Amino acid sequence: MRFAFVEEHRPDIPVNRLCQIMDVSPRGYRAWRNRPVGASQRKDLVVLAHIRDQFEQSLGSYGRPRMTEELKELGLAVGHRRVGRLMKENGIKFRRNKKVKATTDSNHSFNIAPNLLDRDVSADRPNQKWAGDISYVWTQEGWLYLAVILDLHSRRVIGWAVSNRMKRDLAIRALNMAMALRQPPKGCIHHTDRGSQYCSHDYQKILREHGFKVSMSGTGNCYDNAAVETFFKTIKAELLWQQSWPTRRAAELAIFEYINGFYNPCRRHSALGWKSPLVFEAQAA
Repeated sequence: MRFAFVEEHRPDIPVNRLCQIMDVSPRGYRAWRNRPVGASQRKDLVVLAHIRDQFEQSLGSYGRPRMTEELKELGLAVGHRRVGRLMKENGIKFRRNKKVKATTDSNHSFNIAPNLLDRDVSADRPNQKWAGDISYVWTQEGWLYLAVILDLHSRRVIGWAVSNRMKRDLAIRALNMAMALRQPPKGCIHHTDRGSQYCSHDYQKILREHGFKVSMSGTGNCYDNAAVETFFKTIKAELLWQQSWPTRRAAELAIFEYINGFYNPCRRHSALGWKSPLVFEAQAA
């Protein structure tokens, strides 16, 4: 691997200097370079090239399991061990960091709905169970809040909205987008936490008018809305924590591209048999 490092960086740095840095001899490097490449090494190079390409296409988000499934979809006969080894040896990984901010204000006088979902996030068909929540991203202009609605059948993001304030109109705009896209039948379960944005009279009025069955999580229990919590964890790790955002507008555009250009059409989910939300919906139709 030391010789491979020298080979990779020799267009930019003199070979003698690279050999000195890696503590190998230039003569040994030349012998390694002229040595015939074995079948296993050739396959590693092919697999590594595909890994680099898929890692870039996934916005640097795929770890070993998803990368392996992606490569198999491309027709490569690879296993988790080989993929994991090549990613580790070549430093293909992403970093995580975070700022923490509370987004649930349950200290209010609005009515609380029962927990109809009861942690059962499975759904046999689209528009059977929806789930929503609000999260955030820090920008150099201040906090940007993100509200989403997921269809639990496919984990697809069907409604979303952003704002510099965490008010009820943020949640309503995400809900309106979801309803415009799906036009759900009466009886669809709508599950959220007990935040004031979701318990407000305006939000609940919309749900009643469209025949939703209202469901809310227990007090302070994030596991009751695990699917949406998982989505927020994913978008933060794969996008929002990967860089600093100079403006709210820059973060908003990146979120739009992530949801519509990658998460919904391309990102593979273990819960969906390693299919993306749109592919899962199409195959289930």
